[in-house]
Amino acid sequence: MTLQTIESLDPGITGEDREAQPLSPSAGAPQTGTPVRTDRNALRVLVVESEPRAAQSLVQGLRRHGYLADSVATGAKALHAHHSADLVLLDLDLPDLDGLEVCRSIRSSCETPVIAITARDTELDRVLGLQAGADDYMSKPYGFRELLARIQAIMRRVRPREPQERIIVRGPLRIDLDNWEVRLDGKPVELTRKEFGLLRMLASRPNSVVSRRQLMAQVWDDSWSRPGRTIDTHVSSLRNKLGSSSWIITVRGVGFRLGHP
Repeated sequence: MTLQTIESLDPGITGEDREAQPLSPSAGAPQTGTPVRTDRNALRVLVVESEPRAAQSLVQGLRRHGYLADSVATGAKALHAHHSADLVLLDLDLPDLDGLEVCRSIRSSCETPVIAITARDTELDRVLGLQAGADDYMSKPYGFRELLARIQAIMRRVRPREPQERIIVRGPLRIDLDNWEVRLDGKPVELTRKEFGLLRMLASRPNSVVSRRQLMAQVWDDSWSRPGRTIDTHVSSLRNKLGSSSWIITVRGVGFRLGHP
């Protein structure tokens, strides 16, 4: 995976929300960066890439978009670490083992989705990768946005959404998702659609910090723009309508979580 491929298409890899919690302290799996709190339901991605700078750049890009990402540099380490991942990005050009054999070994032991990545781009190479058990196949160079879209498409198939509770009650706060109605101490609170979406997302994850990136992606349906003052403006308005700034707690450098006055 070339560093240029990742950084040229996602140039904002450095900066806000760069770091996130590693997958696990598995032996042989290097941990890059200082972990910070993140959504406990975030997808765990294992990057198998032998080029250190490319691996670091890709891991940072994934973390910046809300994933729990970590990397290993060899096939042997991948076979040890993949059990703790929800999805594996597997470069088939590895220094120790044949990437196709690594893919077959992962597939034979579990159903973890695998996206095979390689510079080989013939029809035969793609067929061999898919026959080895890969769920998808990407050829270098590729776009980072396309990679994110493919990850999301695969996870929609293998991890269907759990039915969401239709009425969320958090203390005196009651959110009716079907009727788009919010009541506080039994009194209706008039919210805009974005304010309602913001409150619903925070209330549905009461013990988690929701990153700005996740809010932009799910409330504003925008995974690519850098979170700006839009979120802060809506948070401020929502706090005013709920009558207390304690309802939404800012976690500096990360995002927001639901509080209680």
